[in-house]
Amino acid sequence: MSLLNQLFNRGVFGAKCKTCLTLAISRIKLLQNKRDLQLKQMRKEIAQFLQAGQEAIARIRVEHVIREQNIWAAYEILELFCEFVLARVPILDSQKECPAELQEAIASIIFSAPRCSEVPDLLQIKNLFSAKYGKEFVMAASELRPDSSVNRAIIEKLSVSAPSAEIRLKVLKEIAQEYNLEWDSSNTEAELGKKHADLLAGSKQIVAEAALSQSPMKLSSPKPSSSHGASPIANTDSKQGSLYLQPPSPMSNMLVVDANEIEPTFRNHSAVSVTDAKRQTTSPSSDVLERARAAIASAERATAAARAAAKLVNVEFGSLKLEGKSS
Repeated sequence: MSLLNQLFNRGVFGAKCKTCLTLAISRIKLLQNKRDLQLKQMRKEIAQFLQAGQEAIARIRVEHVIREQNIWAAYEILELFCEFVLARVPILDSQKECPAELQEAIASIIFSAPRCSEVPDLLQIKNLFSAKYGKEFVMAASELRPDSSVNRAIIEKLSVSAPSAEIRLKVLKEIAQEYNLEWDSSNTEAELGKKHADLLAGSKQIVAEAALSQSPMKLSSPKPSSSHGASPIANTDSKQGSLYLQPPSPMSNMLVVDANEIEPTFRNHSAVSVTDAKRQTTSPSSDVLERARAAIASAERATAAARAAAKLVNVEFGSLKLEGKSS
């Protein structure tokens, strides 16, 4: 039974492969004839744009012409490969492994099948080879692995990358020569030779320059208020490591209290703030450190005075309430 199955499968593979290859060859020929007419019309339009001085439109349209020419050239190679494989179908049908002389043709057909949607017969041929030689053989050709034998011209012609400036200029010159146009290509050469600035890299560079221009620490000297003699309060900016000094609150003049009356929790918080401020200081100058310490100490004294003043206000407000109730 196994021998009969092998003979039957061989016959089925050979018949299907011949049918698909024959249909693919016929379809490729029809597409090439159609694409020939389209290319002639497109090249004629580009010549008209060049003659009218509309070079910007011609530079855009020529990319589509190059793409169509590449596909036409790829179809020509695929047609030869399909005819070559069609002539060797009996050999493929009789052997389990792919013959070495057919590896390039078969691998190129497998690689081109998903990239040539106009020829659906190539996908059927790919499925037949996948069933015969295994998925690894097909994946090696589809993914262009080192052990695959895909034709280099097929890879280049079916590439989706944009054509280079040299190729576009060459095709434009060929079109101008084909239609006997006296076209000055200096403007187009200058335009295609321009290197456009990378906007993303430019924005990153601006951010980097702005970061370098910022100073590591800014200190403003204490400025006593004209109407109050108390020391100013320091406001520490933890993000930039800078100390910005602000004028004192009017409540700080109501009462002067010793700093020893501050509660332990507030002292701990102040100690942590002092430590953070010292860690954030990046200037090695001792003068800057001394000014920072003086400002922090002044801030502690002013904060203690404000806290004591607030307590005094609460006491006075409570006594007024008691007097009002007694009356």
